[in-house]
Amino acid sequence: KDHVEGFAPEVAWVTKSGDGALDNPIAIRPTSETIMYPAFANWIRSHRDLPLKLNQWNNVVRWEFKHPTPFLRTREFLWQEGHTAHATCDEADAEVLTILGFYAGVYEELLAVPVIKGKKTEKEKFAGGYYTTTVEAYIPGTGRAIQGATSHNLGQNFGKMFKIE
Repeated sequence: KDHVEGFAPEVAWVTKSGDGALDNPIAIRPTSETIMYPAFANWIRSHRDLPLKLNQWNNVVRWEFKHPTPFLRTREFLWQEGHTAHATCDEADAEVLTILGFYAGVYEELLAVPVIKGKKTEKEKFAGGYYTTTVEAYIPGTGRAIQGATSHNLGQNFGKMFKIE
């Protein structure tokens, strides 16, 4: 419920096809949990199937702000998302920090862009998750920072919703 409600303002809806209105509007997905996790429920049958780690690149659409910034953030963008399942919360926490370190390394060591690692507030965290970590980069001349990447611990909320046992 928190996940769906948290993304509701960002979801783009298709209500028309050609000249006709659709009987049922179609949501353009802002993220992949609701697509991927039913498959997790089929793949994970016991603790021996853990950890499960998947990576994907895909386009997403978000209607989260009034004025997109070309080259920084538009309404549709390509992004990378990793999804993992672990036997314990400690293992999941360690994975969150490992991935955050990978993201920081890409920015700092590969792109030579300094970033600050941190944790999002309760209001900013991934909807339905336990917590969200982030790397943020300063934008010179603006006095602002931009989110570069995030890593989340989603806890068991999605596992329970999709009957991953």
